[in-house]
Amino acid sequence: MSQSIRPGVRQALGKGIGALIPGGNSRRPAETEPREPEAGDEGVRRVLELPLESIEVNPRQPRGHFEQEMLEDLARSIRERGVIQPVLVRPLEDGRYQLVAGERRLRASRLAGAGTIPALVQDLDDDESLVIALVENIQRADLGPLEEARAFQSLIEEFDLTQDEVARRVGRSRPAVANSLRLLKLPESVQKDLAAGRLTAGHARALLTIEGDAARKNLGEEVVRRGLNVRDTENAAREHGPTPRAARVDPDLARMESDLGRSLGTRVRLRTQSGGRGRIEIEFYSDDDLARLLERLQRGA
Repeated sequence: MSQSIRPGVRQALGKGIGALIPGGNSRRPAETEPREPEAGDEGVRRVLELPLESIEVNPRQPRGHFEQEMLEDLARSIRERGVIQPVLVRPLEDGRYQLVAGERRLRASRLAGAGTIPALVQDLDDDESLVIALVENIQRADLGPLEEARAFQSLIEEFDLTQDEVARRVGRSRPAVANSLRLLKLPESVQKDLAAGRLTAGHARALLTIEGDAARKNLGEEVVRRGLNVRDTENAAREHGPTPRAARVDPDLARMESDLGRSLGTRVRLRTQSGGRGRIEIEFYSDDDLARLLERLQRGA
């Protein structure tokens, strides 16, 4: 699918979701009348006080879980102070609107018993709406590890973006995006534990160092059952290889692997042989990742 995001929207996304919502620091945005597009407009924007029942949620919303306690806390704040920052919606037919960003504010407003909510109305197509929803959730750190990984994957698959482009768009490093995407390679049972909060992203990255879904699944179940922390999980993962890491890697070698891995932004293994010989194994996770590593290595040479 080719990218079809209008230049003005693309530029605003690069500055963060706040660039799309002017006056976010005011207590209540002023209501303005709709206006017709003028030359140079990149989609008409207007802030209105909309009835809650006129707004429907986006079925492609990347965030799937909302903490009830956090919603109730926000609802109490809304009862006292109102909604400080408007949600972002796009107009539909018959006077209805579809939510683009701000579902937590919308849900909390309903919990608070509010009848209306301030909303920035902007003309957006399907592609622009999804990109903004993904970026808004990622930049606000509202997504769980798996939700974030799926959001990155959606940006890559639906808009033909490279991992470097995704990293620039959401303000993350290229290795961070690559490591996040690796979580989608975990077995389904491990992904369920990660989504439910029984495992953290640190646990998941440790499990990814093991080869094979069965081994990852078994250790994941052990981690949950025993309540292991990330360090314990990393140690246990080293013991799940064909030959225990402790038996074949001395501390100096392990430190060199760690230093190289941090420098390159990926996993590195040093395989030593007798006579001072050996090899270096550098992992990559996509064609883009390989190109990045080659460029870094060549630049260093």
